[in-house]
Amino acid sequence: MLGTRKSAEERRREKERKKRGTRKYGQASFKHSRRGISSCVSGFTGLFILGGCIFYAFAERGNAHGIIGGFAILSAVLSINGIRLAIRGFYERERNYLTCKIGLPVSFLSVVFFLAIFIGGLS
Repeated sequence: MLGTRKSAEERRREKERKKRGTRKYGQASFKHSRRGISSCVSGFTGLFILGGCIFYAFAERGNAHGIIGGFAILSAVLSINGIRLAIRGFYERERNYLTCKIGLPVSFLSVVFFLAIFIGGLS
């Protein structure tokens, strides 16, 4: 039994090695921000719905039904929610913020397109 247990120094070294992770130079890999992923999904969904509404309106030559307006509003709500989620995703600690950085401009672009179409329709 003597000598088979690890010394305190070996346990400390093993703990350090596990903490460093398996990446080069000791950088542990981070998971993506949960709210950032939701932001990307919400932003791309809003952009996709808005694009579908525009395509349907062109296919019907301007005689689109009122349901298209409802889908456009849904698109705007999803995009605004995507912006909110992206901003809150930056507050998560020790996460990869790439999804937040993608979701924020996509959602913002969708809101800008919605407002451009809405304001263009008013005039």
